[in-house]
Parts: sequence; C-alpha cells; structure tokens
Amino acid sequence: MKNVLVTGGTVFVSRYVAEYYVRKGFHVFVLNRGTGKQPEGVTWICADRGNIGDKLREYHFDVIFDITAYTKDDVNNLLDAVEMYDDYILISSSAVYPDNEKQPFCEETPLGANKFWGKYGTDKIEAENALLQRNPDAYILRPPYLYGKYNNVYREAFVFDCALSDRKFYLPQDGSMKLQFFHVDDLCRFMDAILDKRPDRHIFNVGNEESISIKDWVKNCYGALGKDADFINVDRSVEQRNYFSFYNYEYCLDVGEQTKLMPKTKNFDEGIKEALEWYMENQADVRKKPFMEYIEKHL
Repeated sequence: MKNVLVTGGTVFVSRYVAEYYVRKGFHVFVLNRGTGKQPEGVTWICADRGNIGDKLREYHFDVIFDITAYTKDDVNNLLDAVEMYDDYILISSSAVYPDNEKQPFCEETPLGANKFWGKYGTDKIEAENALLQRNPDAYILRPPYLYGKYNNVYREAFVFDCALSDRKFYLPQDGSMKLQFFHVDDLCRFMDAILDKRPDRHIFNVGNEESISIKDWVKNCYGALGKDADFINVDRSVEQRNYFSFYNYEYCLDVGEQTKLMPKTKNFDEGIKEALEWYMENQADVRKKPFMEYIEKHL
C-alpha cells in the first residue's frame, strides 16, 4: 500500500484527488486546517501549511500531490516540513502563460504576467520555480478550467441555476469565444500515467484537446437538465465578468505531450451530467456570485 499526501482534501480538486486514491487502495493523508469536512477513508493531519512544524516528520510518502500551493512560500514550507518522500506532483495553472504570447501555449512558451490572472499567475510561476530549484525531478501540471464533481466555483452551477429557473441566458456577444476544460477525474488519471510511465518530461499542459464555444457550453449545461437554452446576446461594452462566469479571454493549451501518455479524456456531455448530479444534492457548497442580480438590474 502506497502512502500519499494530498494538500487540502476538503474542497473540489483536492477532495476529489484524496477520494480517488482512497478508492485505489492507497493510504491517503490529507494536510489541512480542519475548516471543512474530511473525505472518508483518509488520515487527517491538522496543520496550516504555513506553520506545519514537525507534523510530517514521522511519515514517508511515496507521492506528494500538492494541490494547494499558490506561492513559493507554500512550496518551501511544505518541503521544509517533510523529510521522506519519493515523488512530487504540483498542480499549477495555465495562468502562468502571458496573454500576449502566441497560442496555443506549449510547455516551452515563456512564462510571464497575464493581465487577466494577475498576481495569481505570477505567484504560480514562483511556486513552480521554487519546486524545481529544490527538486528538479518533480512534475508540474498546468490545467485550464477544471470541472466535475465537487466544483465549488460558480461556473457550470450558474448555468444550471439559470436552466432550473427557466431563465433566458445572457450570452457574451455571439457566444463564439472558446473555453478549454479538463475533468478532475482525467487529472487524476494523468497523474496515474505519470507515476506509471515516468516520462523524461517534467512539465505538462493538461486539458481536453478540443475547446468548446461558450454558447455550446451553455447548451450542454441546459441539455443536462433536458432543457433548451434561449439566448439574449450582450454587447461587448458590458463588462463580461459582471454577468458571466468567465473573463472575455480566449486561450488554448497545446496538450500534445499529455495525449502521448493519455490519449483519451472524458466525454464532455458525460462530465457535465456528473457535475449536475453532484450539484443537485450540494447546492450550498458552491460559492455563488450575484450574476443574476446584475442581469436583473442592468440588462
């Protein structure tokens, strides 16, 4: 039985990762402050990753799945606290790529500030660099928008709410802007592929090969509820993030290196239906934003 450490474990990606490896029969440790419900079947280590102390000293971890590192201090604090581990996989972000670089972004694209992601993106760059300086053999994954069970971000859940209320959907411009997604289960399967195949490459873009227009994304979310979306197009003069879940920013990752290790990803319709199934039972777990209030007042 492998011992694995998952940072976080109570929200969205980290929770899914923890439960995924419990199902695989691993001994899963989760490191968090205890502010949320712990996943079933894990060993909970209660600590703030900024002040871990000696709580990890006694353990040997076959793998560290670092889901919650947002800064270089997050990485350094964890590495200072753990003495014995074999593999380290950091979940970074596509936010490390500058908005003015040529697309699709590949792993060799120069990193830099992105005006849409701001400090979040530059902090992720520093976290990556800190890890590679201390462990050049670590793996770094850069996903686009993640979706699936436990998603507490108001993305597909917002569209579900509109469909459940039989609302017309206010669509940015003509709805042609494209989004790239990656299901959280595919993220776990790709981490499995890394641990199994041990590729020489240590940085990977991850995501679905095909992007989807925001109009088709909304249609899929309505369709999961057996409904058709009726659209109202909104002029670009209106700030998109006031009434919609995504910035007016289209980008694409080249995931060719990922597909060499894992050729197939989850069917998007299937993934959305799974997200809906979870949401219908857990609506209070999503951090909702006042999109509908803005629409009613201004649109």
